Amino acid sequence: MWSLPLLRHTDVPQRVTENFILSGYRFPDYSLLQCLVSAFRPTNETGNFWTHFLPIFVFAFHFLEIFEWEGAPTPGDPFFYPAWNYFIGVFYLLLASSLAHLLNSMSLIIREICFFVDYGTISAYTVGSSLAYYYYIHPQAGIPKTEVGAPNASDTQPERGELPSLVSSSPSSSSTSLLPFCSFFETFYIPCSCLVAIICVMTCCNTRQRWRRYRYAVRTLVFLLPFFISSTPVFYRLLSPLPSPPCPTLPAPPPPPTMASFFYRHCFWLLVSALFNISKVPERFSPGNFDIWGHSHQWFHCCTFLSILDELHMIKVEMRALLLHPSLVLSPAAPPELPGPTLSSTYGVMMLLQGCIASIIIWFGRCAYQIYAPQQKLLKTQ
Repeated sequence: MWSLPLLRHTDVPQRVTENFILSGYRFPDYSLLQCLVSAFRPTNETGNFWTHFLPIFVFAFHFLEIFEWEGAPTPGDPFFYPAWNYFIGVFYLLLASSLAHLLNSMSLIIREICFFVDYGTISAYTVGSSLAYYYYIHPQAGIPKTEVGAPNASDTQPERGELPSLVSSSPSSSSTSLLPFCSFFETFYIPCSCLVAIICVMTCCNTRQRWRRYRYAVRTLVFLLPFFISSTPVFYRLLSPLPSPPCPTLPAPPPPPTMASFFYRHCFWLLVSALFNISKVPERFSPGNFDIWGHSHQWFHCCTFLSILDELHMIKVEMRALLLHPSLVLSPAAPPELPGPTLSSTYGVMMLLQGCIASIIIWFGRCAYQIYAPQQKLLKTQ
């Protein structure tokens, strides 16, 4: 089992080969146990597996820190519903991606299904991000209904990492200026995120049958759309001033620098990962020398995870800001302008989306079976 031969690109079906990767291929008829064992021997998929499997534990470590904050609600509190949905989206993405690379040599049909599931979890992750953005970074999230007071100038200066005070000297004008933008969010933001996620799954699954020559570019570019849709609350926060401070002599505070820096880093790593995925560098310039370690898909995985980690830190900054101000905590006693999360508006949305994605995967899986079942039978007879 440990000595199963690795093959060159000329010894496996063309369907299995990757551009500029000449060796290290597993024969597409492995058993489940042989696939699991292959995680501990050098193949051209070993690095792809570990670069998304190990980050699961790193992400979980940083995520679970939120429950250790002083004054934080219990993990099952509704305040954490969006965070848990975000965690589920990222967890499934990393797990499905790593298993897709590990198990794809069981058969040509299973290979297709593995990557269909991979695309589906990426789309689910984007909706999980949208739910977190909606409840923690939404322009109305946690705007307190408080009377206009006269705090000291020192009280208006937020601590590092804390959300600047959103109490305005003219709250009615602030609410009016936010109304058109927030109306869009109330009605269309989450439905648009779900619709775009479904379109992305269908498009990426199609690239396994069509547009093969440009499949990496299509898959990369198609996921830019959910990024722009889900990041709309962040764009709004960064590009528009906050409401006027209680003291008119003070300038309006800028967006929290920590949130901005994490978001810019998140975008940077996404851009770098896209460049690796499309360009196929470094193996493009030296085919055969990066077959096992260091090829572009491994760097793509690393950069993707770094972007997710910065996104998590950005969300945590906003969550902590809400928790540091008692009037910003989503609770029935003092509801903010934006309704608080519920089971149906968080878990319900994700379950409905997963049902739609599962239906798409089943459809494409059936098509893959019709195409590749005869080829798989030929492979077994060889």
